Amino acid sequence: MNNRLESDKADVLVVDDTPANLRVLITLLSEHGYQVRPAPSGKLALQAVESKKPDLVLLDVMMPGMDGYEVCARLKSNDETKEIPVIFLSAADETLNKVRAFALGAVDYITKPFQAEEVLVRLRTHLTLHRLQLQQRELFRRFATTEVANDLLEHGFALGGQHVTATTLFADIRSFTTITESETPTVIIEMLNDYFAHMIAAIGSEGGIVNQIVGDGLMAIFGAPVRHDDHARRAVRAALKMMTAVLKFNEEQAALGRVQISIGIGIASGTVVAGYLGTESRATYTCVGDTVNTSARLESYTKEVGQPVLIDGTTRAALGDEFPLVAQGMVHLKGKQQAVEVFSVVIDGGLHVP
Repeated sequence: MNNRLESDKADVLVVDDTPANLRVLITLLSEHGYQVRPAPSGKLALQAVESKKPDLVLLDVMMPGMDGYEVCARLKSNDETKEIPVIFLSAADETLNKVRAFALGAVDYITKPFQAEEVLVRLRTHLTLHRLQLQQRELFRRFATTEVANDLLEHGFALGGQHVTATTLFADIRSFTTITESETPTVIIEMLNDYFAHMIAAIGSEGGIVNQIVGDGLMAIFGAPVRHDDHARRAVRAALKMMTAVLKFNEEQAALGRVQISIGIGIASGTVVAGYLGTESRATYTCVGDTVNTSARLESYTKEVGQPVLIDGTTRAALGDEFPLVAQGMVHLKGKQQAVEVFSVVIDGGLHVP
């Protein structure tokens, strides 16, 4: 969160090639508690932003070399600066000038000669709006994954789902009930938090999202809400990284004199219905369908065959020859009417996936 936006010490970059205009704006804004940085050209403005991102940009249109439109376009095309509010301040009062400014992403347009109070009111308004937007993003990202937060911010919230092709992954800790009997509740919660931190990092590094954690188990989705054509490959790579993370986790546990763990992972690919499930007051991003059930059953089946990572035939078909696999044949998984082609992923004892 940008704390400057919660006070009058917001950092405002003022861009104008006319020294007299700069002096007036610097004096006006400084007297009202703003930190003001002047830039007499478009090029210097971009350099100033690169050096330190301002909270807002007051931008002249007509400048030699690089005009305000180009400066705004460059700011809005950069992921690092596109959210900075830009207010145009120009003598050009034609409708087309204003339309172009707003089309480029400006939040406001003030016509010269300006009234001091108008500039101050509009400045305060857009700084407040920007602060609220930052707070909203922070709340979204605190209670949802980054991908889901971005999806909500870009498309808004609506209950319901859509059919997408994706890969789902289920994982849980082996013999977790036995582990809970040997440790205190406080230690168990601490262990789980550390474990999930490792798992979520591994999954996130491959573009997956963890949408469900129940007890010691988790479910992850690859390919939604962010589309990835190679979602199957990403899921298997994530599984291998999870296995590597378990090795590190166990080293940490051993150093603390605690029990070590092993996990099982099931992966399946296919069509799912993905979207927001619940009510207007409480909802979560998830997916449902036969593919989800298959990955859950595969995870359970890892216990029977003694293989930590199992995938279905659809996932196998999407992988090529990147991963060493062993065919387990056609398997009648619990709850499935038709047999499923199953493969195990070969796990190297000193596994490391870059």
